[in-house]
Amino acid sequence: QVQLVESGGGLVQAGGSLRLSCAASGRPFSAYAMGWFRQTPGKEREFVVAIDWSGGRTNYADSVKGRFTISRDNAKNTVYLQMNSLKPEDTAVYYCAGYSGSSIFTRVSNWGQGTQVTVSS
Repeated sequence: QVQLVESGGGLVQAGGSLRLSCAASGRPFSAYAMGWFRQTPGKEREFVVAIDWSGGRTNYADSVKGRFTISRDNAKNTVYLQMNSLKPEDTAVYYCAGYSGSSIFTRVSNWGQGTQVTVSS
């Protein structure tokens, strides 16, 4: 059974930084693409960023390009999201996503429980 456990959320002032982590278990981590999504109340979950199995290919939502950086450590079965220059509109629950294949163009097959990120103005 695949488990994705996020950590690192919290409250930060606008302009600040946070680093989210997602620890994965239950399948060969290095064989699968991973990603991050976010959701605010009353809105659909939206794509933030994805990274392929090797870390060699990434895809970012326009709203976070240049501010957020995804990375992965396959030896630690962990994917990270470094968030810099945070804005109040980045406030959301952030979800770790496990894809069904090695490519970022496969579908999401697993979700973490989410971690709250709140950016104050």
